[in-house]
Amino acid sequence: MFPQAQIHTCVVHLVRRSLAYVGWQERKRVAAALRALYRADSLPAAAAALAAFAASADVQRYPQIAPIWERAWPYVVPAFAYPPAVRRILSTTNAIENVHRQLRKIIKTRGHFPTDEAALKLLYLALRHMQTRWATAHEWTAALPHFAVLFGDRFVPET
Repeated sequence: MFPQAQIHTCVVHLVRRSLAYVGWQERKRVAAALRALYRADSLPAAAAALAAFAASADVQRYPQIAPIWERAWPYVVPAFAYPPAVRRILSTTNAIENVHRQLRKIIKTRGHFPTDEAALKLLYLALRHMQTRWATAHEWTAALPHFAVLFGDRFVPET
């Protein structure tokens, strides 16, 4: 349906899944080692960090963590094609999940709509209301110029 779409995974969820195997005393150290993976400057540096992590003592102690990242690696790689301002936004799917939650809440509380147009109008108004709150998000405003350059005709800024 969307042939130009790029699929990537939520890095925040990967980190949470990885840290589920780690004891509380060692979480900061393992999280710092994982941070080197997804905050690397380039894809080769990230691949080297993944290899170093896979050979580290942390993986010897927690062997479940490295396979999580190796399985998800094809979905982490596409983010390295973007500058850091865009990568910061792509590292989590929380914004998308938040939009879905709010739209489901609006539809659920209304229950029944006389027509499809009434439901669409309500969703449109809800998205406009959400958009006013997004305007203050610093990460999004920093990434907008990058989106305009990277996606060209597919990116239509609000006028």
